[in-house]
Amino acid sequence: MFKKLLKSALGFSGKRDSGKITSRQPGEKRPLSADYDDNLQTLRQVFDQCFDILFREFFINADMPLRAFIVYVTGLTNHEMVNDHLLKSIMQETANLPSSVHLSKANAQQVIQERLINLDETSTTTDLIELVKKVLEGNTVLLLDGSATAIIAGVRGVESRAINEPDSEPGVRGPKDGFVETLDTNMSLIRRRIKTSRLKAEIFETGLLTKTKLAVCYIKGIANDKVVQEVKQRIGRINIDSVLSGNQIEELIMDEAFSLFPLVQYTERPDKAAASLLEGRVVILVDNSPMPLIVPVTFISLLQAAEDYYNNAVFATSVRLLRFIALNIALLLPALTVAAFSFHQELLPTALINTVAGARQGLPLPIVLEILMIEFAFELLREAGVRLPKTIGQAISTVGGLVIGQAAVNAGLVSPISVIVVATTAIASFTIPNYAAGTALRILRFVLIILAGFLGGVGIISGLMVILFHLCSLRSFGIPYLSPIAPLSLGDLKDTMVRAPWWAMLRRPWMSVSNEPVRQDPDQGPQKPDKGGQTS
Repeated sequence: MFKKLLKSALGFSGKRDSGKITSRQPGEKRPLSADYDDNLQTLRQVFDQCFDILFREFFINADMPLRAFIVYVTGLTNHEMVNDHLLKSIMQETANLPSSVHLSKANAQQVIQERLINLDETSTTTDLIELVKKVLEGNTVLLLDGSATAIIAGVRGVESRAINEPDSEPGVRGPKDGFVETLDTNMSLIRRRIKTSRLKAEIFETGLLTKTKLAVCYIKGIANDKVVQEVKQRIGRINIDSVLSGNQIEELIMDEAFSLFPLVQYTERPDKAAASLLEGRVVILVDNSPMPLIVPVTFISLLQAAEDYYNNAVFATSVRLLRFIALNIALLLPALTVAAFSFHQELLPTALINTVAGARQGLPLPIVLEILMIEFAFELLREAGVRLPKTIGQAISTVGGLVIGQAAVNAGLVSPISVIVVATTAIASFTIPNYAAGTALRILRFVLIILAGFLGGVGIISGLMVILFHLCSLRSFGIPYLSPIAPLSLGDLKDTMVRAPWWAMLRRPWMSVSNEPVRQDPDQGPQKPDKGGQTS
């Protein structure tokens, strides 16, 4: 009922609109003409008032001087390649053609493409829509007088930032490279790790205005065919005028529209994306986004860090157990504090009750309002620290928290126990590897605090039951969100709250349901040599 009301408030009727989004660039419906002036005039109209679109006219030495022009985007094209491998080859190398080849208006397009253009990537088109698209992708288009076929030369030269360590997922051990905003570069980072032709990358295009490219990556034979097909279908159903980030794709393909918990995972680490592919998942690379999407996702996978797999199994398991304890602290500690001191004092030791009662003597607000106020102030400081420049943001969040907390205690507005609880909760929340999952816990923490303030322990238990029921009902591309715990899969528990040694993880997660569930041979664990030097 709540979902229906929310959809109605957002103007979503549940029925597809009969109207279609259309592109309105002038002249795109016309095919190319064999007339040189007609093509030039049409393209100038299409790219009218586009200062970064460059037209260059020149003559080609043929039996009779042949007029030609090129068109390209100055900021997306490699100028040196245009001059050296396109214009110079066409204008100067015609004299070096074999005597058996006569360059004329009739065969100019074929001769130039096959003999004069010194580039690996060339193609042709007779469609104006395709021509405009190729120009805006960074290619250079050559049109000749008397030919209705345009030559497309791949001379893209988009500026991109260097490959650096990801800021959102740093690690002590493991590789230090991270994804960037270029689709081809991101795909190469994955190819460097998975050197097999079974790694497939199918290209899709979304956004009628942005023409954003997506690459659906999976390993054939390992990924679940039904999941791969479902991903393709959901992306194919997208009908939108612009796609500027992966978050738009995430919201358009996720299973549940209104859920706090992320049903699509993202990462900046190529090693994490490659590991997900090897587990049978699907990775969606989005052009202009440094954070590919990973589907399907489980709640357990959101609590796993890439560095867990670069450390010893015992150490990684210890860190994971600590992370799960921190998860409960971040979600429940403020609510439990409110419930204990407001409704269930009999559960606490007498010495603790006396200490807290003495510290709270004379305070004007109940403890639930104290904690809510401090939590709200901390969220303001966190947002301020994120939005400000790095050097200033860190100082604001640290100094602001110390000053405001100490000033509030000295002014008699809050008790020290409330400040300690909120600070401990904040530290615990920072251990969650996935930012979206941490955000969900932050919101639910406020809900549980309010329930604890009204109903005490009964409110907390009721809230947890609703959260658990919601988690059990969630699916990510058909995969249960709480797997392998619910439904229970004993074999997959080796990589949940514990991290078994590599030699013990013989099979892939059951969600891959592939023809190759086994990923390694058994009996590859450590072996001690006997007294004779032979392994036993």
